[in-house]
Amino acid sequence: MYTQALNNLDIETDTDDAALEARFQKRVDDEERIEPNDWMPEGYRKTLARQIAQHAHSEIVGMLPEGNWITRAPSLRRKAALLAKVQDEGGHGLYLYAAAETLGKSREEMVEELLSGKAKYSSIFNYPTLTWADIGAVGWLVDGAAIINQIPLCRCSYGPYSRAMIRVCKEESFHQRQGYELMISLAKGTPEQKEMAQDALNRWWWPSLMMFGPPDGESIHSGKSMAWKIKRFTNDELRQKFIDATVPQAHFLGLEIPDPELKFNEEAGHWDIGEIDWEEFQQVVAGNGPCNRQRLKQRRAAHDNGAWVREAAMAFADKRRARKAAAAAATEKQAA
Repeated sequence: MYTQALNNLDIETDTDDAALEARFQKRVDDEERIEPNDWMPEGYRKTLARQIAQHAHSEIVGMLPEGNWITRAPSLRRKAALLAKVQDEGGHGLYLYAAAETLGKSREEMVEELLSGKAKYSSIFNYPTLTWADIGAVGWLVDGAAIINQIPLCRCSYGPYSRAMIRVCKEESFHQRQGYELMISLAKGTPEQKEMAQDALNRWWWPSLMMFGPPDGESIHSGKSMAWKIKRFTNDELRQKFIDATVPQAHFLGLEIPDPELKFNEEAGHWDIGEIDWEEFQQVVAGNGPCNRQRLKQRRAAHDNGAWVREAAMAFADKRRARKAAAAAATEKQAA
């Protein structure tokens, strides 16, 4: 209903578009938050709707690689922690779908785009979690990269998105610490456990760097997103922040970053890395990753299996509406 209402708003149609855009840009430049009922350029609306929906899809699909290990967690404590984390990710998806709905896109439309393969989600979730150490690597690296990416979104120019991200970032921060603590346990454990931790780092390091998107020179959306303050930093700037934070953490674990060209640049004050395999990135984004088809198959099955829950919720909502309408009619009749 809210989505439909927003679609039908009659917004200053008699005002010159150029003047509206100039006024909008000034609000953005002045760090004002744009709210759902405010006028916004159609490009801004579409860019946000696409980005927030993809973010929501990533949270939902991101439940699958870790959910795969809930029944095989090595202890009750680890199982409870992983259950809580996967539940958190589902909640993040719901916050973000709700934020995207304020831009005039229905939940049903977004879900259908995901299940049909039309919509994208983060490429990182198309890699398999082969061992228990992968759960630690995902928490440490993937959630660590997500935090670097998402903290600036707390200052995004669009109010509903920025507010949703405040809670998401708090929970992702906990997930990252949880993953790193697991990696510490493995790295300081038996030789076999440390080897398993190193193997997980070897497999997740490069895909984690790809999470930030293509190089700045090849990123088609970054320029406008930066001007609109949807993004605050470029892909390469965020990637460098992640590298600089993560390399010392790997050294503390006694693990080796799988990059023979890694070296500290004294002049720049940053860690330099070797060339990222962008062909692999493009293949995964195009649907040819190790688990692309499996992930969508699992999501479609979950959606179909959950149909009865949605139907029951709708039936309950209809019943409540009918009771409320009957009570209102009875009250009106008594008053007459």
